[in-house]
This record gives sequence, C-alpha cells and structure tokens, in this order.
Amino acid sequence: MDKENKKQRKLIIQIPCLNEAESLPVSLAALPRKVEGFTTVEWMILDDGSTDETIAVALEHGVDHVVKASTHQGLAKMFMLGLDACVKLGADVIVNTDADNQYCADDIPVLVKPIIEKKANIVVGERPIEEIEHFSLVKKFLQRFGTFVVRQLSGTEVRDATSGFRAISREAAVQLNVFNEYTYTLETIIQAGHKGIALVSVPIRTNPDLRSSKLVKSISSYVRKSLVTILRIYLIYRPALTFSRLSILPFIAGTGLTARWLYYFFFYYDVTRSRVPSLVVGISLLIATIFLFIFGVIAELISTNRKMLEETLARIRRIEGNNDKTDT
Repeated sequence: MDKENKKQRKLIIQIPCLNEAESLPVSLAALPRKVEGFTTVEWMILDDGSTDETIAVALEHGVDHVVKASTHQGLAKMFMLGLDACVKLGADVIVNTDADNQYCADDIPVLVKPIIEKKANIVVGERPIEEIEHFSLVKKFLQRFGTFVVRQLSGTEVRDATSGFRAISREAAVQLNVFNEYTYTLETIIQAGHKGIALVSVPIRTNPDLRSSKLVKSISSYVRKSLVTILRIYLIYRPALTFSRLSILPFIAGTGLTARWLYYFFFYYDVTRSRVPSLVVGISLLIATIFLFIFGVIAELISTNRKMLEETLARIRRIEGNNDKTDT
C-alpha cells in the first residue's frame, strides 16, 4: 500500500477552446494545481483554430501545454487530439472540462476518485439538471430523454450523457475512438459500454452561465444532430442488429401484401382485377428485406475488421505513451 501511495501519478486537465479569450481566465483561475492522489497536476488547452488571443491568454495564466489546430476541426476531433497528447505526456488520468467555467472545478477530486480507487475507468459528472436556471423546460426534458436513450444503447448507468465534465483513465484513453465530428459525449459512452470499459457517474456542481453554448445553436438543430449521431454510432457498433431491426417493417409489409395477392389469386380469382400492383409492392419490399439482411452481414464483417484495427491502434498508443512516459 505504501508503494502504491508513493507512485508518481500525473493528472492533466484539458480544455477545448474556440475563441475563449474572455472566459478562459475565469476557468483557469478555478483549476487546481494539487489534487489528492496525484503528484503532478498540469493544464492543457486544445485550441480549435481560434482567431482571438486564446493561446496568449492561456499561456499568460499558466497553462502547461497547448495543442493547436491550424483550422477549425470541431469539438470531437479536438477531444481526441487532447487524449492522444495527454497519453504521450504521461498522464495517468485526464480530466476534460469546458472553457466557459460551466463545471465546478472544486469537484475534480470527486470526479477522479473512482479511478484512483480502481472502481471505474471513465467518470461522467452528473449535473443537477433540474436546478440549472438557464436550461429551459424543453432542454431539461431532452437531456433526460437523451440520457435514457444512451443508457439503453450503451448498457451503462450514466445519468447525464451530454456532460463534458469527465475523468478518463490512461487505459480508457488509449481505447477510445470518436468517429462523429459533432460531439464526443454520446459516442464515448456508447463505445465504453460496448468495449466493456467501466463507467460511472458522480454528482457534480455547476457555475452560473458565462455565455451561451457554442455547440447548441438551437434546440431543433441539436436534437437532429444528436439523433443522427446516435443512429450512426449504433450502425457502427451494432450493425447486424440495426439492419435486422430495419428489415422487420418491410418484411412484415411485403409478406402481408404477397400473401394477400396469393389468397385472392387462389380463392377469389377475378380476371377483371389482377391486383398486380400489390404483388409488385410486396415482392419489392421482400427484396428490400433481403438487401438489408445482406447489408447487415457485410457491415458485421466490416465491424469485425474495425475492432481489430482499434485493438492495434490501442496497442500503438500504449507503446508510444509508455515510451514517452519513460523518457520524461
């Protein structure tokens, strides 16, 4: 136990930024330099092609590392670039937070505790949604409903799926791969569930709103993009099941129409009413069912190849991270 306590542990707090020169000083002022369980705490900003003084402000306020994108990449891409950089810098745990100071930085020790105690590899901060005044009733409902859907798809007990306040262990970081370009929040949870990465939620506090969300331009746009993201993720991780479910409706409709035509043909044949259109539609739907089944088989084979590639990428990340950690 004494050796475990003396082990050198590094925590890196990463903050995705896009033109955050005004709000960043407030967020950085709240970040800790000491967290129980870690010998080193470092700060990193992920600059997504900012055109203001974000980087200069960050360095002025003591940020240790800057990952800069020459052009705007999007939140999801910057999140992954951050994880990769943190692993190479020898981070044992990575905390992701926002530049608008939405999350209470004093809760970082609470966030990382399950990882330190080896009870989880990903910890998601659960905001008090009902108490957040600037969240409309519609947004609160969508938060609850979206979390319910993600919980069902991922098989996890996450309680705030869209929360960006997260702690991620080194081992989890090397396994995560975000394909979606909109946001990382939903995909990483579903991916964790399908990969068997232990994930828990912990209650955290929030701060007063500094600015409006840059990710949520409008409720309708957010809902549409989130639904597309969930469907795309499910197609990636459960292709056979997804295509099987998609084939149910055309199979039932096609079978019904074809059976109807056969029934009338053999028992109530009428030369004046061929009912050929029903037969054509029914057969077309059955053909569509066959194609969906074939797509599912092909997608499942591709998914198997993707899993092998992800395992290879995870091994490469581990090797690169271990080498860099040894050098430092």
